[in-house]
Amino acid sequence: MNHSSLLRLHPNDNVLVAKNAIALGEVIAEFGVRARAQIPAGHKIAARAIAAGERVLKYDTMIGVAARDLQAGDYVHSHNLSLVDSYRDPAFCQDVRPVDFVPQAQRATFMGFERAGGGVGTRNFIGILSSVNCSATVIKRIAAHFTPERLAAFPNVDGVAAFAQSSGCGMSSPSEHFDLLRRTLAGYARHPNLAGVLIVGLGCERNQVDALLDSQGLDSGRLLRTLVMQEVGGTRQTIEAGIRAIEEMLPEANTARRTKVSAEHLKIGLECGGSDGFSGITANPALGAAMDLLVRHGGTAILSETPEIHGVEFMLTRRAATPEVGQKLLDRLAWWERYAAGQNAQFNGVVGHGNQAGGLANIFEKSLGSAMKGGTTPLRAVYEYAEPIKEAGFVFMDSPGYDPVAATGQIASGAQLICFTTGRGSMFGSKPAPTIKLASNTPMFRRLEEDMDINCGVVIDGELSVPELGQRIFEQILWHASGEPTKSELLGLGDHEFVPWHLGIVS
Repeated sequence: MNHSSLLRLHPNDNVLVAKNAIALGEVIAEFGVRARAQIPAGHKIAARAIAAGERVLKYDTMIGVAARDLQAGDYVHSHNLSLVDSYRDPAFCQDVRPVDFVPQAQRATFMGFERAGGGVGTRNFIGILSSVNCSATVIKRIAAHFTPERLAAFPNVDGVAAFAQSSGCGMSSPSEHFDLLRRTLAGYARHPNLAGVLIVGLGCERNQVDALLDSQGLDSGRLLRTLVMQEVGGTRQTIEAGIRAIEEMLPEANTARRTKVSAEHLKIGLECGGSDGFSGITANPALGAAMDLLVRHGGTAILSETPEIHGVEFMLTRRAATPEVGQKLLDRLAWWERYAAGQNAQFNGVVGHGNQAGGLANIFEKSLGSAMKGGTTPLRAVYEYAEPIKEAGFVFMDSPGYDPVAATGQIASGAQLICFTTGRGSMFGSKPAPTIKLASNTPMFRRLEEDMDINCGVVIDGELSVPELGQRIFEQILWHASGEPTKSELLGLGDHEFVPWHLGIVS
């Protein structure tokens, strides 16, 4: 990494990125540029004159066109950069390169919980699910009973977690929304990070507990139990019955022991939120390098947040393993175009306040960094939200860009860990799959070190290259997968971040 205050990310770029704040009139001799405005860290400055309507390039990718004539040294941001959509050649499979898999006997390992169904857990929780919002309070009261003192006799159990949700009735059924909710609940019910599950319903809701189990192929038994409040006798009696059910599950859950298993069993959900101008330079490409390593070791990397690949989807379709996989990704984007029509939504170009303040002018620029989390290996499959992921390697799961909703879907699809990059400092945790937080820049990492697990600002600081940091991230993933608590776990986050995607009409 150079020691200049500016970064040129690609030889063809006509904008540069400020490594630190640049003062009005400051001269950066290396690039022959004199700043014509104050440039905040992570933001862009014109490297040369750019005519109105000319494409503005970052990483040799169009992030918009100049809204007016720009001179070298001008501050380039949303005030003078227009988002213009245009045809992007998907070039299916053009950039597919075979994966250099690590031989089976040499693959990395972690200490995980091997489950009877064949999955491997990174944590050992008991989970409580509500079929409907009407049982949300009950499941929270059941979980609250199991304090650290009451769980002290079960040291191999990580906790009892309640996954309350705000839907389950007042909705069209059958419908896409109804199917999506059931798929999400079922994904948690069979998740390898849960040793046992209790599902609690009210009794008169549309999402009936028995029908939920039947539709999703779930069988009740010792470690999958159900309660219906109207049948049990109401709120108090259901809480008492739920406590008894969990108490009966705890001894068996406590028999679980970690054993050495191959990294090929890992499924990692990839998230980014509160992104800044450094996210696409440090944290996202470094996480992508770690995911390339994971895929080489037989594991699975799950990219999501469909609005946040809008504008750079060709980076993925060109790596699609087959034309059908690439077309499925385009089909999901076409669905989003219909879904977001007429809305002041991220898909249509508007990014959040924090993204703007951090240097990202529009969704194309944000997407450019976001897509890098997926690394460089072939795109093996495209899944719908919360659909069980069965294909190993790099895959995509359709979701909104809203972090709790996207992470919920990834966990329901089978992710046992979430890797979450941030430039502004998103505070997020998740259960039963913990979140690893990756900071894009050193100042934010130091300010929020209680919440951040990995400082990716070391790339900008010149301490590590992106591949070197990718190796470090991969090793830390294995460490956390083996039971080492993440910062969000130490802070107790994850009890309120179960947020299934809401679609359709609420009646």
